[in-house]
Amino acid sequence: MNATPSSRHHLAQINVGVLKAPLSAPSMAGFASRIEPVNALADKAPGFVWRLVEEGEGDATGLRPFGDALLINYSVWEDVESLWNFTYRSEHLELLRDRREWFDRVKEAHLALWWVPSGTIPTVEEAGRRLDLLREHGPTPGAFTLRTSFPPPADHAPHA
Repeated sequence: MNATPSSRHHLAQINVGVLKAPLSAPSMAGFASRIEPVNALADKAPGFVWRLVEEGEGDATGLRPFGDALLINYSVWEDVESLWNFTYRSEHLELLRDRREWFDRVKEAHLALWWVPSGTIPTVEEAGRRLDLLREHGPTPGAFTLRTSFPPPADHAPHA
């Protein structure tokens, strides 16, 4: 884990996408060929802490906890700015621009963010609950988006 010792909270994020075809399909080659380089880019990105990886693999594409057609991306970052910079100010942006080629449009929320205590990696089940929370209630401190974010919980240290 790449963690900043002074930060008391990190930002967890999950996003899901409905695949238009199996990853092995020729129509998915443009996406499949970018998975490894984009994951390597994330691993080296400032503020990156952790990402879900299937045991023995370099990614999580084989993990389908929410259904066979639903690809998940689940990671932890030091803060919102770090995730924003990776998402929109790196080569990752090219993947976003082409996503309609490989993924069906999702009508409900497909990305949820929430704060976790530093050093904590929430379970995939927790990530699914946060996505459900966002879908049910919209952005709240418990589950929010990059567009509507909330600060980390206040430190509850006694005041001197």
